[in-house]
Amino acid sequence: MSPIATRPFMLALGATSLLAASAVGPTAVAAPAEPRPSVALDWYDTTAQTIAAAGAPTQVTNSRTWAVSWLAGARATREVPTGVDRGGYQDAALASAVHSSLVALVPTRTEQLDAAFRRTLDGIPDGPAEDRGVAAGEREARSVLASREGDGLDPASVDAPFTVPPAAPGVWQPTPPAYAPAAQYGNRVAKPFALTTPGQFRLGPPPALGSRRYRSDLAEVRAYGAADSTRRTAHQTQTATFWYGSSLTLYTEPLRVALSRSAGSVAERAKLVALFHIASVDTQIATSDSKYAYLRWRPVTAIRTGAIDPDPGWTPLHNTPAHPDYPSGHNTYAGAAEGILSALTGSRTAPFELTSPTAPGVTRTYTDWHRLTAENVDARILSGIHTRSADEAGVTLGKRVAGYVLRASGHLLR
Repeated sequence: MSPIATRPFMLALGATSLLAASAVGPTAVAAPAEPRPSVALDWYDTTAQTIAAAGAPTQVTNSRTWAVSWLAGARATREVPTGVDRGGYQDAALASAVHSSLVALVPTRTEQLDAAFRRTLDGIPDGPAEDRGVAAGEREARSVLASREGDGLDPASVDAPFTVPPAAPGVWQPTPPAYAPAAQYGNRVAKPFALTTPGQFRLGPPPALGSRRYRSDLAEVRAYGAADSTRRTAHQTQTATFWYGSSLTLYTEPLRVALSRSAGSVAERAKLVALFHIASVDTQIATSDSKYAYLRWRPVTAIRTGAIDPDPGWTPLHNTPAHPDYPSGHNTYAGAAEGILSALTGSRTAPFELTSPTAPGVTRTYTDWHRLTAENVDARILSGIHTRSADEAGVTLGKRVAGYVLRASGHLLR
C-alpha cells in the first residue's frame, strides 16, 4: 500500500480526530493573554501589509525584506541604555528600525509607513527613551542595509538565466504547460545571512534512477498526484490546493500567532521574527544550491518520458513550478519554520485557524508547528509536482539551516 494511504498523520484521517487527540495532550498549552498594546504586532502587520501591497515578484526577495527589517529591529532593541524607560525605548527602537528599513526597501509605501510610525510615536511619551530609541533604530537599519548591499537577492539576480542541459534520463527539463525557463537559479550564488556558503548543507544525491525508493516515489505521485486520480480523496485534493501557494504567504499567520502569544520582551519578539526570516532566506539559498547541483527531473517529465511505464498523457493536479524536483522548496521552508518556531516558542500551542489564498473558503485548525510541515510533505505529492524523497529531504535541509541560524544567533544579533 502507498505511503499516502498509510501515513498516520495523513489528512484523509480527518482534522477533527487529530485535533481532539492533540488538545488533551500533556504538552498542550493555552495561549497566554496578550500584554499591553503591542508595537511588535503593529509593525509585524505593517510589514506584512507593505509586502502584500508592493512587494517583489520573487519570494526570497520579500523574505529578505522581512529579515533585514527585523534584524535591524532585534539589534536595536537588544540593549537598553541606563537611565531611560525600557519599554518606551524598545518600542521606539523597533518601530524606527523596521520603518527605516521598509522605507528604503519599499519606497512606494513611504506615505503609509510614515503614518504608521507617527502612530507608534504618539503612543510613547516624549523624552530621552523615545529619542534614543528612534536614533538606535535608524542606526541599525543603516548598518544592516549596508551589510546586505549587492547580496544577489534582488529579482533579476534571483532569476539569473540558466542554460538547460540536453534531455537525458533524470535530468530536469522545462515542464508543461508553459515550459517556462528555470527560476531561482541565481539563489545558489546569493549571499546568506548566517550560512558560510550556499552549499554548506548541500544534501546527498536523490535516489538512483530505477532504485526501489525511486520506483516507490514515482508510483505514489503517479497514483495520487494525477489530475484525474481516482485514488486521491476530496480531502487530499483540498490539502494539495491549500498548500499550493507561496510559503511566505502561508506562514505569515502562523508566525503572527506565535508572536502574539509570546510573553517575551519586545527584544525577544523581534528576535523571533528576525531569526524566522533569516532562516527562510538562507534555506531558500540552500535549496537552490541542492536543486541545481542535482538537476533531478520533475515527476511529470519522469512519468511521461521515463523508462518506467511511460505515460505521455499524464498530467499533474497542479502546474509544476519551473525548477528541479530535489529538494522541495515548500518543504525546506516548512522545515526551517518548524525549527525556529519550536525552538523559540515550543512545539505545541493552543488551537489557531489558518486560511489559504489558493483554497478560498477553507479554514484549517492547528495545535502544533509540525503538522504544517507534515501537510506540506503530502501536499506536494498530492499536487503531482514533487516526490516524497524530495519533500522529506527538503524538511531535513530546512531544519539543518534553522539549527545553524539558532546557533549563530548571538553573532547575528551581536
